[in-house]
Amino acid sequence: MRLNAILALVMLAPAAQAGEIWVTNEKDDTLSVIDTDTLEVVRTYPTGERPRGITFSHDYSRVYICASDSDAVQVMDPATGEILYNLPSGEDPEQFVLHPDDRHLYIANEDDAITTVVDVETRKVVAQIDVGVEPEGMAVSADGKIVITTSETTNMAHWIDTATNALFANTLVDSRPRHAEFTKADKELWVSSEIGGTVTVFDTATQAEIAKIVFEVKGVHPDRVQPVGFEFTPDGRTVFVALGPSNHVAVVNADTYQVEEYILVGRRVWHMAFNGDHSRLFTTNGVSGDVTVIDVAKRRAIKSIKVGRFPWGAAYRP
Repeated sequence: MRLNAILALVMLAPAAQAGEIWVTNEKDDTLSVIDTDTLEVVRTYPTGERPRGITFSHDYSRVYICASDSDAVQVMDPATGEILYNLPSGEDPEQFVLHPDDRHLYIANEDDAITTVVDVETRKVVAQIDVGVEPEGMAVSADGKIVITTSETTNMAHWIDTATNALFANTLVDSRPRHAEFTKADKELWVSSEIGGTVTVFDTATQAEIAKIVFEVKGVHPDRVQPVGFEFTPDGRTVFVALGPSNHVAVVNADTYQVEEYILVGRRVWHMAFNGDHSRLFTTNGVSGDVTVIDVAKRRAIKSIKVGRFPWGAAYRP
């Protein structure tokens, strides 16, 4: 093929679209949208009061937002930023998780000590499950059979059978559990404990504790080392853990449960999200009102992006 013909085909080919990181700003009642190529905020959308948890439908045609002080889960059209409608959510929805069926949303209601299950198609509550005091963290297994709710005051991970929407186990963790994630193959459940300063690893089959990860950041008082959100790399071998007011992210070897290093980020790091190819990690830093961009391969911060006041949740959209 001649060079001119090749160039013509290239010009006719559709341009690759940059991905986006969507960030909830809980003090501004807004969402900031960051372009993952330019590393700039490209749009800001208004939301309900105190937005926290955020996730997308599997086809990315809808974005779900926990508007905690509005007592609602809002459904937004990401193409326009329009709030389409509110889903029934129970009081003070903090975090949620979307089932692999793309239909059932499991919501932690902090004030009511329940987990609410909502059918996003019928927009109706299908179950409310009693859990511990001040539920927040939510996780779902890849096979969709188990949902986890963590309760901050009861200091437990509650195991829910999604076939029956009933608890089948409760496991103790350290003080104030905030976030939970299953490993890729569903063999383990990881739970962070903010005040306890640890991440506990459980065997999914037996609910037995496998390991407990402790963090020590040089020059930072232990009381300020508070694990909250965390993310696994696609191969499941590395975990990045946000350590709250220590202003660091820990890099943990998921096979050995050992901390390999710490990365300095913004103030009061909460949650994080990868870009499309997982080469960069974006952390929400509440007190400094910005997002830190981490080069995953080099394990270092490369940029700080100013967003709204008290950024909290983050989610990727291609």
